Amino acid sequence: MASPVFAVGFVLAFLYLSVSITSASLVETSFDVKNLTVNRLCQEQVITAVNGSLPGPTLRVQEGDTLVVHVFNRSPYNLTVHWHGVFQRLTPWADGPEFVTQCPIMPGGNYTYRFNLTGQVGTLWWHAHTQWLRATVYGALVIRPREGQKYPFVKPYREDTIMLGEWWNANVIDVETTALATGSAPNNSDAYTINGWPGDLYSCPSNKTYRLEVEPGRTYLLRIINAALNNQFFFKIANHNMTVVGVDAAYTNPLLTDVIILGPGQTTDVLITANQSPGSYYMAAHPYASAAGVPFNNSTTTAILAYQNATPSTPILPILPPFNDTPTAFRFSSNLTSLVTSPFWVPVPLTVDESMFITIGLGLAACGSNQTCGGIFGQRMSASMNNHSFVLPTQISLLEAVLRNVSGVYTTDFPDQPPVQFDYTNVNNSFDLNLLMTPKLTSLKRVRYNSTVQIVFQNTALIGIEDHPMHLHGFNFYVLAQGFGNYNPQNDTGKFNLINPQERNTLGVPVGGWAVIRFRANNPGVWFIHCHLDVHMPWGLGTALLVENGGTPESTLPQPPADLPRC
Repeated sequence: MASPVFAVGFVLAFLYLSVSITSASLVETSFDVKNLTVNRLCQEQVITAVNGSLPGPTLRVQEGDTLVVHVFNRSPYNLTVHWHGVFQRLTPWADGPEFVTQCPIMPGGNYTYRFNLTGQVGTLWWHAHTQWLRATVYGALVIRPREGQKYPFVKPYREDTIMLGEWWNANVIDVETTALATGSAPNNSDAYTINGWPGDLYSCPSNKTYRLEVEPGRTYLLRIINAALNNQFFFKIANHNMTVVGVDAAYTNPLLTDVIILGPGQTTDVLITANQSPGSYYMAAHPYASAAGVPFNNSTTTAILAYQNATPSTPILPILPPFNDTPTAFRFSSNLTSLVTSPFWVPVPLTVDESMFITIGLGLAACGSNQTCGGIFGQRMSASMNNHSFVLPTQISLLEAVLRNVSGVYTTDFPDQPPVQFDYTNVNNSFDLNLLMTPKLTSLKRVRYNSTVQIVFQNTALIGIEDHPMHLHGFNFYVLAQGFGNYNPQNDTGKFNLINPQERNTLGVPVGGWAVIRFRANNPGVWFIHCHLDVHMPWGLGTALLVENGGTPESTLPQPPADLPRC
């Protein structure tokens, strides 16, 4: 079981949610968002937090429940909350990305998010979707099977949530603002965290390292979430194997492994059995740094897995993969497959209606007259998809502009192909100015309701070559194939898994490589698709899908709620 401090917090959170359940299918709670002074790395820092905790509260529901969250913004910053991975079927106004589906909740304002959780069981999470606030405004969303249904794996004795995060000895809004003002890359974080605490290996350790107590012989379900802004992580537990049983709230075929890789936004459910000699074992995570030559924080965050009644001892530390171990990262990510006997499994659509080939990578934007910026060649750092660097509106959300047919806010000319074909992953092209400059546009891709969309994500070597975690709002997608180099349709379509591909909402496109996803656009609205590295998202690595209405009330964009924040 967890340590006493965390156990008390769990009990209080559980009781709070329990008294808020007004019926078997309605779970209601409140988020009080405001400044909180905390001490990490022997330094006090004011952060923005939910309900006075870091991470924020874990929300526990059953599949089929309706979740109602009243958000009160008592912080000094604009705020929205995104429910990462939730389908939001016919509730697009609750999705949360700022200026995509709503205007921000202003300081002193409030908004109620209300949505249903049908067709998903497992681990999702929630986080701020405004600037860099999600560095500290985040928490888990646990969806258990509804009454009468069971997990398709051995029933765990207990379960716990492991949230990986990042920590700055600074105001994260200032870190982002400074970088955007100078056009350069932001400062790296000072530490990584597990459930809000850096762990024992930092120069200023704390006696509050997260601790999970286990009973010998018992099996536990760990819900592991990467809530970090800018880092992918390798995660291991010393001397213990893990069996993956779910990713992004979708069941997988069991996969036995001693290490997992999680990109920002991804979740992984694993079973572990306490079958080692009684003692203490570190759970540890450090970055998977795929971008060669780019500085990063090479520290390791830890928590402790402690056997009950064991003689106190120094925890055993696992040997994590090298920081740039792409083969290990790819082997794990590409070996995941879906459990087709899941009650929520839907076979892969075999006919494609919309086919897109999207290059993703870094670039440059003009610094402006009489200025010198901190990016390469004195320009601003930028990022793009098919050479369109995405800019959000500032006076109205895209969803409201679509509903009210407001002109001049966006265009629907996002291209299905890049404007120029070149040797995408050849590092000799990395600093070709003819390829680097990216126009700033608010261009969307329009798709018909219920059409099947296939996207080939092609990484590029522009400026740097790295793994990009791509997140799609409003849908899960099937990962048909992934590989290295330039995608070749003549050779690579034969690698498609159309039988039991992994299903998820966030995918790391391999460094110097490609990935193919497919999904059915059966949810009308405007859905953000973007890189989940927060260093790249404000640079423009994103776009949005405008899914048209169908022909029935069940396939038509609903009117916004009365309390939707106004710009």
